[in-house]
Amino acid sequence: MKSASVSRWPWVAALAAGLAIRVFFILQFPAHTGDGPLYLSLARNWLHHGIYGLDLNGRLAPVDIRAPGYPAFLAALSFVFRRGDLPILLAQAVLDILTCLLAAVLAGWVAPENSRRRVQLAALWLAALCPFLANYSTAVLTEVLAAFWTAVALVAFVPGISGREAFQWSLGSRHLRISAWLAGGLAVGIGTLVRPETPLLLIALALVLCWRLRRPADWPRLARMGVLTAAGFVLPLLPWGIRNAVTLHEFQVLAPRYATLPGEFAPRGFFSWTGTWLVRYRDVYLTVWKLDSDPLQFSDVPASAFDSPQERDRVADLFSDYDNNCCDVRPEWDAQFAQLARERTARHSLRTYLTVPLTRAFTIWFTPRTELLPSAGGVWPIRSSMDTDPGGFAVALLFGVVGFVYVGLALAGSIRGFCAGALAGPRLWAAAFLVVFCLVRTAYFTHVETPEPRYVLECLPAFFALGALLWSRRAETR
Repeated sequence: MKSASVSRWPWVAALAAGLAIRVFFILQFPAHTGDGPLYLSLARNWLHHGIYGLDLNGRLAPVDIRAPGYPAFLAALSFVFRRGDLPILLAQAVLDILTCLLAAVLAGWVAPENSRRRVQLAALWLAALCPFLANYSTAVLTEVLAAFWTAVALVAFVPGISGREAFQWSLGSRHLRISAWLAGGLAVGIGTLVRPETPLLLIALALVLCWRLRRPADWPRLARMGVLTAAGFVLPLLPWGIRNAVTLHEFQVLAPRYATLPGEFAPRGFFSWTGTWLVRYRDVYLTVWKLDSDPLQFSDVPASAFDSPQERDRVADLFSDYDNNCCDVRPEWDAQFAQLARERTARHSLRTYLTVPLTRAFTIWFTPRTELLPSAGGVWPIRSSMDTDPGGFAVALLFGVVGFVYVGLALAGSIRGFCAGALAGPRLWAAAFLVVFCLVRTAYFTHVETPEPRYVLECLPAFFALGALLWSRRAETR
């Protein structure tokens, strides 16, 4: 009895430390973001007026600018706790702790049996102490809820890949049994109602399963897995798609690609142009996020955005035209940026399709994740950053180092798993699924108009599980 009690203390300590970190962030550094009021408005209008919509031109109109998963979460919390952001943030902290536990469960599925418990404990500590997702508990944003449903889906799919294709619970004399593929599909479907790119997880799953079950004899099994996963995925999305078809006269099961309101113009040409050079997170603030609201400063555009003095002059003229028209984005103005993007891509196609995406991938993973902190300083250039804001520099440097450490742990854990024989047989395929998921999600977000570091936070449960393999022992052979 005593030994069992002692063995529980490291788990309790990890959970307590994780919760303390999240509550500290919430109380000391509550964050206010541009998207937060939008989500809260959608939730309150839905809760109090029964309309999932926004006030447009003095009238509450239904919209599909955001999927309803996160506003539903906010509406439920508002119904229980009434107004105020603190209950929302504390609920997100608790939800993030549950994600830490799911990461530990996930680590147990990929770890060898002789070191499963220690690997699970290592994953729990890695998740609990990681400041990145914990920091997003302080903001009314989708990241914490999206990461939770991603972790649920991974915990469902990984056992299926490892050979356990169904979960069973005993309820008295009755037994409840559910397919791992159906459960995973349901989790991805619900997650898609929170963040529309969640189905990227299914692409990773399809790549791994199609390669593993590539022999014709395995195709019926592969088809059965696909049907069950698809059924689970579609089921949560149907009500949203039907609502949009009835209310907005369009069968839309995802949020609009550019988060536009009905009739609103999306500057695709401008986004195509920034896609030929924009690699720094800082440049997102200075260009893309200013569009259609604030003046654009030509001096903020780096030299890499121009291939010649003539091209520089064309962009300068377009920026002046934008400012002279009161920050109005017009189709003919946007079309000129589309032409610039085509010309730049024709001259240097590898830059658009390889160099920029690879640099963006580095930016997404290794930019210090201090965007929600009041001391959101920079690291580069080092001397200037230290002199201008030494406190912000120290915080950014610390967060940057922590980011490198967690990526290094995931790589080292994966390598140790292979070298020590911890990853073999079904566990090898399960770990491959986690790796492919991280690669697919990263690759996708190197091609969006705003390469934000927060978009790969959903990969963290997989990173924690892989990093924890550093504490695995050599698998036993029989």
